[in-house]
Amino acid sequence: MGSIEDPSEENGSADQKPAAGAGDGAEKEALKRRKASMLPLEVGTRVLCRWRDGKYHPVKVIERRKVSAAGSGEYEYYVHYTEFNRRLDEWVKLEQLDLESVETDVDEKVEDKVTSLKMTRHQKRKIDETHVEGHEELDAASLREHEEFTKVKNIATIELGKYEIETWYFSPFPPEYNDCLKLYFCEFCLNFMKRKEQLQRHMRKCDLKHPPGDEIYRSGTLSMFEVDGKKNKVYGQNLCYLAKLFLDHKTLYYDVDLFLFYVLCECDDRGCHMVGYFSKEKHSEESYNLACILTLPPYQRKGYGKFLIAFSYELSKKEGKVGTPERPLSDLGHLSYKGYWTRVLLDILKKHKGNISIKELSDMTAIKAEDILATLQTLELIQYRKGQHVICADPKVLDRHLIQAGRGGLEVDVSKLIWTPYKEQG
Repeated sequence: MGSIEDPSEENGSADQKPAAGAGDGAEKEALKRRKASMLPLEVGTRVLCRWRDGKYHPVKVIERRKVSAAGSGEYEYYVHYTEFNRRLDEWVKLEQLDLESVETDVDEKVEDKVTSLKMTRHQKRKIDETHVEGHEELDAASLREHEEFTKVKNIATIELGKYEIETWYFSPFPPEYNDCLKLYFCEFCLNFMKRKEQLQRHMRKCDLKHPPGDEIYRSGTLSMFEVDGKKNKVYGQNLCYLAKLFLDHKTLYYDVDLFLFYVLCECDDRGCHMVGYFSKEKHSEESYNLACILTLPPYQRKGYGKFLIAFSYELSKKEGKVGTPERPLSDLGHLSYKGYWTRVLLDILKKHKGNISIKELSDMTAIKAEDILATLQTLELIQYRKGQHVICADPKVLDRHLIQAGRGGLEVDVSKLIWTPYKEQG
């Protein structure tokens, strides 16, 4: 019978134990030396990183910088979580990285192949994934340039009204803001400052309580303002800087004169607080009725995105035109539009029992025929017979798709919309 004092039956003789312990120590020392030899990690290294959910996820090191503590030779690393959207990229400390998972052989060849003429399977997947992210207009070389220029978030958080918001992407603020991790925005005029005291001083002087434009819609506590980029240039530019922090693909419009901005607000006794917006070209050759759309993170998942989309189509109806959003759409924008088109079209198909043409659907909804066709094809509700498209509207199939599309957004009460289409004043 074995005993605590006599472990030899299971573990070998007692004489051998210290030797095993010494081996463990040597192993640990060797591991420590191996880890030290890897540091600092090279840009491009792939490794596992502990995320906010407490679990380890694969990342790629995008950038590194020395920790500012005096005499510290340590680095922190800006990483991209390869399973997730770039909005989750962040700076992490060394202790969050599992050095035993380091892939020391950085796969530069794979990266280089993206710009070669030979289409590899890896490249095809990379390009396909890119399209989902909303970069359809970029070729591989331009895409790499875009990602290189915008790879590291420059502003970590902003304060806007009562919210402190973590940013998602890089935004090209003027150079004097390069060293700011946090910016303070006036929620009414959208001027931004480096320090809280500056914002407090500004708020005592700022007499705006809503966006600087015409109120064209008011229903309950919701209000929509139309802001002309030519009349309110600084506001338009500030709005673009702010929006770029949450939109990956957005081109920053310095020339805001050509755009109208439709700013959605929640109103209370303190003023009208921006929750989101969309912009629209004053004159669009391609019949775009929306250039850019954003719901600010604190207000997401409340139906505001779908409300903004619906509002853009109500303006198109008033203009007597069909409309379509400017491409590329962000990933969230793409989902919102797909949901909106699905619900609007299925509701009409149910009422008409499918006896309706694409042209009639377009006239009723102001949705471009190509978007209608693409949506119905995705839902497998259209067939091509005898040289023409035929809509198949089985009520059970329609109901199933409607359930999958989820709930609609907030309704636009058209009777509360007081607006005339933009006309250039001579």
